[in-house]
Amino acid sequence: MLSQIVRPLVHTQIRLLANTRATRSTLIATIARWLGYLGVQAVVTHLSAESDEIQVSLTVGKPDSCDATDWQQIISHLQQDSSKTQNGLPTYLEITSQQRSKLQRLLAYIIQVGTPDNLVDWETLYPQLQALELDEPMILGIRAALKVPQSLDRLVEGIDPDLAAIALPFAVSIAWMDRRVNSHENRAISALFEAMK
Repeated sequence: MLSQIVRPLVHTQIRLLANTRATRSTLIATIARWLGYLGVQAVVTHLSAESDEIQVSLTVGKPDSCDATDWQQIISHLQQDSSKTQNGLPTYLEITSQQRSKLQRLLAYIIQVGTPDNLVDWETLYPQLQALELDEPMILGIRAALKVPQSLDRLVEGIDPDLAAIALPFAVSIAWMDRRVNSHENRAISALFEAMK
């Protein structure tokens, strides 16, 4: 599973960074290497420590697996609508009501499979969903969808790649709330990733 593979690697890298005297150059090399594993060529252009955070700026080239036409479209879209979204992620606020319903059911599915015995503690979950910057109607739709068992196969069948791209970061955030990704959550995240292609 993803968490079982990645967590030991992250721990190893943290120990390496904590024990090296060349922390800056090691961190820069680590960032470039990890993105390189994903086929992304990245150069760190700025790195600084502010308060208890590390700020990093990157220049990213076309990923190996990215089609030249797709890459040019991404660049073009970023140049045209850089003012539309603050964080660069797609927004769920612009989707149709049908897509919105499917997104609510997808996120409800992630919550259901990540909760032992399907016992969702709404009082705990509600502020966590708010922290993901989901609006009240979306959260209430997720709550309603939690009352019905969801089917991943039906939810991802014929899903629009744009909707999958919108759902994926939310799905990862929800799955990671308990700092574990179980096999059902991993399958859903993988299905959304595949649907984006």
